[in-house]
Amino acid sequence: MMLLFLNLWSILQLASQNPTNYWTLKPNVLVLEVTGEVGRHPLTCLHSVMSTEDKGRGIFWRKDGVKVASTGNTHFVELSESFGGGNYSCHSEDGSLLNHTEVLIHEDVTQRKKILLQDGDDYLKCSAANYSGEFHCSWKWHPNRVGKVALIKAQRSRIPTDSHDLHCAEVSDGQWTCLSSQSNMSCSVDVGRQSITCLDALHCPYAEEAQFIRISVYLSNDFLVENYSKHFYLSEIVKPDKVQISKVNRTAIEWTYPSSWASPHSYFPLTFQIVQFSQGKVTCDVIKEEKMKTVNCIDNCWFRIKSSTKAVCVRAKDALSDAGWSEWTPVRIKQKQKKTNRS
Repeated sequence: MMLLFLNLWSILQLASQNPTNYWTLKPNVLVLEVTGEVGRHPLTCLHSVMSTEDKGRGIFWRKDGVKVASTGNTHFVELSESFGGGNYSCHSEDGSLLNHTEVLIHEDVTQRKKILLQDGDDYLKCSAANYSGEFHCSWKWHPNRVGKVALIKAQRSRIPTDSHDLHCAEVSDGQWTCLSSQSNMSCSVDVGRQSITCLDALHCPYAEEAQFIRISVYLSNDFLVENYSKHFYLSEIVKPDKVQISKVNRTAIEWTYPSSWASPHSYFPLTFQIVQFSQGKVTCDVIKEEKMKTVNCIDNCWFRIKSSTKAVCVRAKDALSDAGWSEWTPVRIKQKQKKTNRS
């Protein structure tokens, strides 16, 4: 009897230590936070009240469609390292489906991220083409772990980590809505599953931002789930689209603001940089700072170029913030053809 008690006590100890925590990602999706040690977690088939005699009679379980030895109303998920995730279902004696749970494994925060590749200091790269409230976040999958978006959380908050009143739901395939007392955001998974686009419906482009945007993307692969988060102001990630060249000749170049940029331009001014090339290949992305000329303009944007110039590159950034530059817009200048004498 004492040996039986010790074995039972050992099992209960394992179950209490690993997983360290568990929570519902969305209906019928359970996340178990594991340490890498051996452990177990119970799944309940039917939560309705039944008599002790009838409870669990005839119920059997499947994992990923394969029948397992477990029977009765409770099945224990066996955990070892990062294994144990899967699709668990319970069935009545005649095989009818009674309930199902997708179990995802979330490793201890000290473990190295496995699903995405780190790009510089970040896993998520976020940018906005203007101040409309729409922004875009992208990532790079690990070559061996291309997965899917399990959940998106997005909100405005004065504290970057505050999400106590946030509720996010998938309203259709790949379309998410997040509601809180501070914000109303909708997000969609872009084609290719390497990025998302979100819109803050309550954002006012003419008012100073008083609250952070906090974005959390839960990505899953082979029943492993990881959370990638980032917080920012739109003014920190705004990156204009490419400058539009309207006219160019051997003496001057003229351009306009990107059509997607906020207006009026007097309220949302841009700063421009210009580089001239007189010979060799046009390599806009590798330019020394001292070769760049800076221009500030609102409507009539132009720059006088040297007669020897064969190509020009132009880019823009928000003049009132320290955000990023747009991609370069290159343009070649047609040279005057020399006349040839014919006999």
